[in-house]
Amino acid sequence: MSASPSVVQSVDHVALLPAYLAAGTAVLVLLTDLVLARPRATVAVAALGAVATALGAGMVGAGGERRTFCAGGDCSYVLGGRAALVGAVFALLTLGVLGLSGGHLRAGRAPAGEYCFLLACSMTGGVVLGAAGDLITLIVALETLTLPLYVLVGLRRGSLASAEAAVTFFVVSVVATTVSLLGAALLYAVTGGLHLGRVGAVLAERPEVHDLPLTTAAVALLVLGLAFKVAAVPFHAWAPATYDGAPLPVAAYLSTASKLGGVVALLAVVTTALPADRTGPVLALLAVLTMTVGNLVALRQRRTVRLLAWSSVAQAGYILAPLGALALSAGRTGEARAGAYAAALAYAVFFVLLELAAFAGVTALRPADADGGTLDDLRGAARRHPWLGAGLALALIGLAGLPPGLAGLFAKVTVVRSLLDGGAGWLALVVAVNAVIGLAYYLRVAATLYAAPAAAAPAAPRARAVAAVLAVATVAAVVVGFAPQLVLDLAAR
Repeated sequence: MSASPSVVQSVDHVALLPAYLAAGTAVLVLLTDLVLARPRATVAVAALGAVATALGAGMVGAGGERRTFCAGGDCSYVLGGRAALVGAVFALLTLGVLGLSGGHLRAGRAPAGEYCFLLACSMTGGVVLGAAGDLITLIVALETLTLPLYVLVGLRRGSLASAEAAVTFFVVSVVATTVSLLGAALLYAVTGGLHLGRVGAVLAERPEVHDLPLTTAAVALLVLGLAFKVAAVPFHAWAPATYDGAPLPVAAYLSTASKLGGVVALLAVVTTALPADRTGPVLALLAVLTMTVGNLVALRQRRTVRLLAWSSVAQAGYILAPLGALALSAGRTGEARAGAYAAALAYAVFFVLLELAAFAGVTALRPADADGGTLDDLRGAARRHPWLGAGLALALIGLAGLPPGLAGLFAKVTVVRSLLDGGAGWLALVVAVNAVIGLAYYLRVAATLYAAPAAAAPAAPRARAVAAVLAVATVAAVVVGFAPQLVLDLAAR
């Protein structure tokens, strides 16, 4: 009698090392807070854990692709160069936000232990998300990234705006998750598979199922559910209110890590699982609406964080734009598709660097634990604090896509080039027109920093950690601007 095959899966612990380090950071933060009850020690442990996670992701990713939790040729966890890049960026974003949070924690508006624990949990979700190989792992990782943010947004004691922002974010995210799960369930009903590669193979081998109403509903629900996470129009209404009501460091994390998570999840399903002829037109429409509405509404904003929130919505449109080339047959060739995916991820990485620098600049120029205030509150700030103002101005110019912000300039050039290669010249023109519209408000804020102040304003407290985050993020953006091909090559792997 032949022996039955083993159902025990071998586990590649090396592939899981970044996730172990991220989850271990969350546990160590809790233990440190319990045993020592010293906020500085708790923050230090969280920061060291974030550094270790970034290094672990880089080291494992440099050794080639590793797979684990496999059933036949389908694996639920695949750590390659792109996943390592995503994991390292999430860890470094967490480190940066910890640096921005010093004034918030010293003011006693949030308990340090819970605050750092929630950030570490969110980082864990981001690290796993980059390596997710099936729909269950993808959605669970995305929710692990998002769930702690509900609490972080509302963790500001005594703030009604913070509580309202948390409730808004929670309700919208629950709806988005429900829609995504329904789409994943319908996709399983159509294909009989959950692994992204298996779903993609079934849909490629059976083109007749593309026209089924069930397939159309599954693709639409999954893509639109993930579009909520990216804050794409018309699923964007939660973003400005949530960013403005959250503490500045949490708003920075929402605008960078949360958006990066949505982009990574959307890329994972579009790249591997869903048929390009169905997703392309939807993503093209979302990209046009998102960048246009985001830029036009940002022109009228007077509150700093709301302006950054609407500009973040517009930037999401630029990220989605390369995927809109999939709507055309020229954009569905192997080379054009690879270029579109790499351009979208590379733009997301460039964006989060510049966005973190922008929030660091606003945090550094505002009083400790204050909100972002209005643009008038920043008038003349660069005259009082030349280096801090210059860092914020460089980040804004980079987001606008102008030199010397070479990272932002290269990002937009990469998007336009990928669209032209995919035959979507009309969408490249929309991107160019919106980039010109965006110049108006980015340059207006930069000019306000150097304008003569209307009245003497109190000097913002000098927070070394915040200034250090601003300096590191600015230097990183400059370095990436001079060597952008490194990011593009990693994104293409």
